[in-house]
Amino acid sequence: MLATLRALWQADGTFPSGSFAFSYGIEGAIALCQDMKPEDFARLVGAVIRHRWASFDRIALLRAFRARGNLGVIFAVDRDVEASTLIEGLRSGSRRNGAAFVASHTRLGGELAARLRDAVRAGACCGHIAVMQGAIWSAVGLDEKLVQLTSGYTAASGLIAAAVRLGAIGGLQGQAILRDCLPLIEALAAEPVSDDTEMDSFLPFLDIASARHEQADLKLFAN
Repeated sequence: MLATLRALWQADGTFPSGSFAFSYGIEGAIALCQDMKPEDFARLVGAVIRHRWASFDRIALLRAFRARGNLGVIFAVDRDVEASTLIEGLRSGSRRNGAAFVASHTRLGGELAARLRDAVRAGACCGHIAVMQGAIWSAVGLDEKLVQLTSGYTAASGLIAAAVRLGAIGGLQGQAILRDCLPLIEALAAEPVSDDTEMDSFLPFLDIASARHEQADLKLFAN
């Protein structure tokens, strides 16, 4: 039960991970489709979970988790994420979230987190959030199943929290969408990932929206 409690701790929205300033491209998507209805947003969240989180972030997360603190392997995964994230806003947001995440765990006394923080500061790695989560959660004591469920939950809840803050959906509508995402996250987390599985992501609408958001004169979120 302790591992489950630790997963709940890491999935808690009050944990200072730095994600409060990021919409994961949702602000740009809402600006592109201003008449977006709750059911449209629910489909968008499902698409992000299927075609970004499950096939890209989850792969990076597991590769870093399986490194078990081997910095060389973690840095290699991090470089792959950097090279594969084409939109600057999403790339910089991932790096900044990762830096905030390792900084919080360092202040909580995490030895591996401190090594990763120093590596990010020295430029040895970029510190993308999925990679930092996988690496640090292996040291926290989560297993592969809990790591994936925690990551998937935080991805979905982050998207929904951003939409609520933007006024695109109400709080209860967001909770309904999050509830309906849980079986999808569970099913996707059950799909096997081999050590040579490649990361891939295909969300052209969200990439276009994120690129447009970078040029916006007025915005609430950094990406």
